[in-house]
Amino acid sequence: MNLSTANPSRRRMIGAGAAGTLAAVLTLGIAQNANADEEGKGALFDSPNAYDVTAWKIKGHPEITAQSDVGAIINDIIADIKRRQTRPDGKPGAVIFIPPGDYDLRTQVVVDISFLTIAGFGHGFFSRSIAYNEDTTGWLDLQPGGSHIRVLTPAATPQAFLVRRAGSPRLSGIVFRDFCLDGVAFAPDENSYHNGRTGIEVASDNDSLHITGMGFVYLENALIVRGADALRVHDNMIAECGNCVELTGSGQATTVSDNLMGAGPDGVTIRAENHEGLLVTGNNLFPRGRSLIEFTGSNRCSVTSNRLQGFYPGMMRLLDGCKENLVSSNHFRRGTEGFPPFLGKSNGLDDLYGVLHVNGDNNLISNNVFAYDVPPAHVIPQNVQPTIILIAGGDSNVVALNHVIANVPAQHVVLDSSTTHSKVLDSGAASTITSYSPDTAIRPTP
Repeated sequence: MNLSTANPSRRRMIGAGAAGTLAAVLTLGIAQNANADEEGKGALFDSPNAYDVTAWKIKGHPEITAQSDVGAIINDIIADIKRRQTRPDGKPGAVIFIPPGDYDLRTQVVVDISFLTIAGFGHGFFSRSIAYNEDTTGWLDLQPGGSHIRVLTPAATPQAFLVRRAGSPRLSGIVFRDFCLDGVAFAPDENSYHNGRTGIEVASDNDSLHITGMGFVYLENALIVRGADALRVHDNMIAECGNCVELTGSGQATTVSDNLMGAGPDGVTIRAENHEGLLVTGNNLFPRGRSLIEFTGSNRCSVTSNRLQGFYPGMMRLLDGCKENLVSSNHFRRGTEGFPPFLGKSNGLDDLYGVLHVNGDNNLISNNVFAYDVPPAHVIPQNVQPTIILIAGGDSNVVALNHVIANVPAQHVVLDSSTTHSKVLDSGAASTITSYSPDTAIRPTP
């Protein structure tokens, strides 16, 4: 059955604006199917491995719908995939479609199969923070849109989607794309950024997972991935969440690119532990995380062509012996908070900590722009020159060709006494560079 011959009275229209998902569907050559089969299997597209959550029925539980508990529906679909795909050499996986609409997720979804795509038709992001803190009388929109899932999971199972499986091989080829995960509220005043809820947590080792085109809002943790290999986090809108992207345990060859992200004042926008070869590029990172990029024990990673705006010292941190990392061609802007609910918030650090704080070996920090714009009365401690780049420890770090614009006198580069064999080249006048190490090579900007 094709689109031209489908019964128009029963046709399920593909959501306008879902160009990415629609293009993928058309590329696969999957025709639309207007009917559900007798067992209630969702058949938005004419394939045994394509499911529509709005058409799926759980046997014996007709009262459960995608609108009342999309988590239970998706779990039942995954059980059907596992029932039908039993041969190790014959498990192609499936795609689960979430049409535009509002869905409650009350039951945690456990993804324990590879090659599964869960796809919506629009990330539907909407600023709950503005809505909760403004008079919305007369507003034209009051809720997130697109394929919008309200995460209402209980405290015992706080993740909307938990990706986990024991045994070999590790989970691979799982895709989340083009829908909204919405944590709904932050008690007690909508501005705490704490509600215990997580959007997606990948809790076992994984290979080649993609999270793309997603919207995350009002979740304490938007995305947590443990043991990532060749993970791609691309083109997502992740904002007003306690923490945005957390890459925990260890990982390698991951890409975090072209996202728009901003964490809550107590959280981190991008955090990576023990990663090898992580690429962070083309992201627009905005306030108000305690730090915007934070690496711990991560080596040979590249942070390039990002825009970072933050309200606290330590906007980017390389901690615990990070080695051989490249930080280049980024734009850092350090400002101050202006949104009334968060006035007076702090991450507990002073301006001697550095906008960029480095502790590790053989890192290259080059060709970045640092714009420091903090009223003199807000510099902490008062009457000191704030530090832009602090090399707090490590061997053979290079700081070169960085440009600093500051509204107050500032130290462009400071090297603590535990640093050795460092070089500072063309990153400020001699008066703006301070080294407490006896073997630093300095070439001031003429």
